[in-house]
Amino acid sequence: LTTATGIRDTLGYVIVLVTLFLFLYILIGGGLNGDEKKRVGLIMLLFVGAAIFWAGFEQAATTLTLFANDLTDRYFLGFEIPAGSLQTANPVFIIIFAPLIGALWVRLAARQLNPSTPLKFAFGLILMALGFFVMAKAAEIATPDNKVGMYWLVLTYFLHSIGELTLSPVGLSSMTKLAPTKFYGQIMGLWFVATALGNLIAGWYGGQFDPKNLSEMPSLFMSIVWLGLVTGIVFLFISPFAKRWMKNVD
Repeated sequence: LTTATGIRDTLGYVIVLVTLFLFLYILIGGGLNGDEKKRVGLIMLLFVGAAIFWAGFEQAATTLTLFANDLTDRYFLGFEIPAGSLQTANPVFIIIFAPLIGALWVRLAARQLNPSTPLKFAFGLILMALGFFVMAKAAEIATPDNKVGMYWLVLTYFLHSIGELTLSPVGLSSMTKLAPTKFYGQIMGLWFVATALGNLIAGWYGGQFDPKNLSEMPSLFMSIVWLGLVTGIVFLFISPFAKRWMKNVD
């Protein structure tokens, strides 16, 4: 376990250092003009926001599944639903709500009201935080002898799924729009590194989960709430400035 933890931490440091080096290389040695540098700076902010979002979202396979297994009443119509199967709520919500969210952006764009990419990131991060706020409340009342209902997790997955729809597709699209032409490939690669880093952080949080130490669970979940909420508020604050940097990019 100690060796695995050391490898994970080392990998995290390597990802951060390599990513920082590549961004600095593009900014300083990439021969960019002023507008291009501003857009790369915005890409860096979006990278951080995406990594933090995935750090919460990807705990579906770690802390949330462990919570489902040990502290959730999973009986339905006399059958016990496997803990991991509750994760299917996410793709179901995506299938249902993806067309609705997409149609909403189109309608808002037609009225010149489509939120900017940083604003959509703010929505996604705040929804991720709200999902973990639900889990923090569930953790306050859950015990092995008094398990909570599945609706707590389903509500969390719903909030996370809507957050994913507001952040992930627009984030990927914005990379090609914001990236300097000669760095398309590198920027797209860095975008997917954000997902990898988020998964790594999610694994770190999962390693802190101990169902035998229930008193620490609410604070563990609340730490993720504050992480997502503060980052979301930062994106709300910078969105008017970032929109000017983006110019014609939505």
